[in-house]
Amino acid sequence: MIERESMPCDVLIVGGGPAGLAAAIRLKQINAELEVLVLEKGSEIGAHILSGAVVDPRALDELLPDWRDSCPMAEVPVTDNWHWVLSAKGKTNLPHMIMPPFMSNDGCYTGSLGNMTRWLAEQAEALGVMVFPGFPAAEVIIGEDGAVAGVITQDMGVAADGSHKGDFQPGMEIHAKYTLFAEGARGHLTKRMKAKYDLEADCQPQVYGLGIKEIWDIDPARHVPGRVIHTQGWPLSESESWGGGFLYHQGNGQVALGFVTALDYRNPWVSPFQEFQRWKQHPAIREYLEGGKRVAYGARAINEGGWQSVPRLAFPGGALIGCAAGFVNVPRIKGSHTAMKSGMLAAESVAAAIGRGEEKTALMDYDAAVRDSWIADELKMVQNAQPAVAKFGGELGTMVAGLDMWLRYLKLPIIPAFKHEPDYALTGRADLFPRIAYPKPDGVISFDRLTSVAFSYTNHAENQPVHLIVKDMELQKRSELGVYGGPSQFYCPAGVYEWLVDEGTGEPRFQINSQNCVHCKTCDIKDPNQNITWVAPEGGGGPNYPNM
Repeated sequence: MIERESMPCDVLIVGGGPAGLAAAIRLKQINAELEVLVLEKGSEIGAHILSGAVVDPRALDELLPDWRDSCPMAEVPVTDNWHWVLSAKGKTNLPHMIMPPFMSNDGCYTGSLGNMTRWLAEQAEALGVMVFPGFPAAEVIIGEDGAVAGVITQDMGVAADGSHKGDFQPGMEIHAKYTLFAEGARGHLTKRMKAKYDLEADCQPQVYGLGIKEIWDIDPARHVPGRVIHTQGWPLSESESWGGGFLYHQGNGQVALGFVTALDYRNPWVSPFQEFQRWKQHPAIREYLEGGKRVAYGARAINEGGWQSVPRLAFPGGALIGCAAGFVNVPRIKGSHTAMKSGMLAAESVAAAIGRGEEKTALMDYDAAVRDSWIADELKMVQNAQPAVAKFGGELGTMVAGLDMWLRYLKLPIIPAFKHEPDYALTGRADLFPRIAYPKPDGVISFDRLTSVAFSYTNHAENQPVHLIVKDMELQKRSELGVYGGPSQFYCPAGVYEWLVDEGTGEPRFQINSQNCVHCKTCDIKDPNQNITWVAPEGGGGPNYPNM
């Protein structure tokens, strides 16, 4: 039994993203005497934050009304909006006037969500919040009463074989009256809480997209600060998949561009990374990048299930907030504002419970508050957008989704809520689909995965346990490779997984290059047998995004 130091606090927040920091700030605004602690697994606040981002300021306006005076997100307001439907060589502009008014980006801002998160951390610390980066939460403490009582942080200095290295430091027990899980999409502790308390009993399965993003310095003559471009159609239309691209003209002569592939695709040969590289070569996108220079790369899974996939949010001693619960507005490609609002509502519920002298209760008033808030109003408007495209395909699905959004906007919700299946369950057998021949990268506009990972500044301490757990290696060989063709080689945007031939036996060997992992969680989501589990590596490991 390892002896661990312990630390008490009133409220523990697992995850230092926008939702977690909004909750921390709101707690201190309500009661400055509360001891609030935020754990962040990245090496610094913002190191693991990746988003487009075009930010709706609604939650920021409620939380910190003067944010425009000092927050870097305020530097570039959106000035014009474009939505292109791409064919292989051309594009058709989809007029915004045919979209419901709530789809507008007027009044929004574009910039680095990572830098906005760093600014939020400064505001939180100024109020007395304790913010600890580099400390992943590894285990949840469950009391004898069945309530969450805190977490244990990850041990440091453990060798790959489980032995303790010379610099071994045991993780700390952090005890809290309430613990808020703000881990982002597919958090590993959130998964356990969902299972333990059966939080998804009354909702549909969460589904995801994989977002891959780059930052480029581009030719000033091609830069239009505040321009927002979204695309759909090619190249995913060729593999009967769906998703879309974005290109945002941000500050300092930079553009943020990226591509989201819905992970419900059936063809196991699809490579979201390669689809992104193809998309960049489209003439309408390439013209912005020619003469420019890529400066950053990253990837992250995104919740796409919508309102019908939101689980029960509260359980004894804890609650889910932000993307841990799944509040992304898929057609608007926005989630930071809804994530922050959920954190604020949770904070209000927690502060009230502590004020009443209650500890470790199930904060069902928080769950009710979310379902009676503008989060629910907004997400119900678009709840059929993702399922419609998944059900009917890109072209017809887009029309059905658009009609449904208009009807809901006009308060005529005559189309019932569509259902969806988990992403992994939709993966098809390899022999039923043609293998996709992707073009080689040119090293100018398109790149290979390993070169790209270098631009994520990813690092993990050497000689530590692999944080990508394969439960049954024989199943992986027999099914993931034998039946599905080894899709891990293709869906991972960081080249973590390889199927190699063992020189000694001539048998396939599953190679896991965990050092490359950018913590996107795609393997945890898309493995067809749910045989791979992502857990937190040693603190500070993973990407170190500078401006994402």
